Amino acid sequence: MTEISSTRWYVVQTQVNSEAKAALNLRRQGFDIYLPRCLKRRRHARKVEVTARPLFPRYLFVAIDRTAQRWRSIQSTFGVTRLVSQGDGPAPVPEGVVNAIKAREDDNGYVVLDGQPAFVPGDKVKVLGGAFIDSAGLFDSRADRDRVAILLEMLGRKVRVLLDADMVVAA
Repeated sequence: MTEISSTRWYVVQTQVNSEAKAALNLRRQGFDIYLPRCLKRRRHARKVEVTARPLFPRYLFVAIDRTAQRWRSIQSTFGVTRLVSQGDGPAPVPEGVVNAIKAREDDNGYVVLDGQPAFVPGDKVKVLGGAFIDSAGLFDSRADRDRVAILLEMLGRKVRVLLDADMVVAA
């Protein structure tokens, strides 16, 4: 006779920058956890570095068999703020969500995110940071893999400006 597992995935909110600490302490208690991570580009002091960051800052997934595991101990685990709940019990993650995230992982275990939205020339865009923060412009073209060219209205004429692709969103 096959035993049907009643293990489901749930969401744990962690303390700020404590995802790894919470994951370690939950594993020590015998819980299976999943902390999806992705690679993010970070610019600092004219340097660009790629760092591994949690896909969902302050959150991770924990697999719990509510009939066999003492899941209430999660609430008092170091690094954990709370187990996301619904009423008196934890709120289960819909079936397939965790597997869908895992399916997007590369060979190194990092979740691969889609690139920037595909703009077409003439699309209205907004600048998120830098010297042109909150400026509205028009998408012109992709300059390369990491940068886009947009047209900004300056001094009565349109000026072509190159920006990091992650600094531009649809307006």
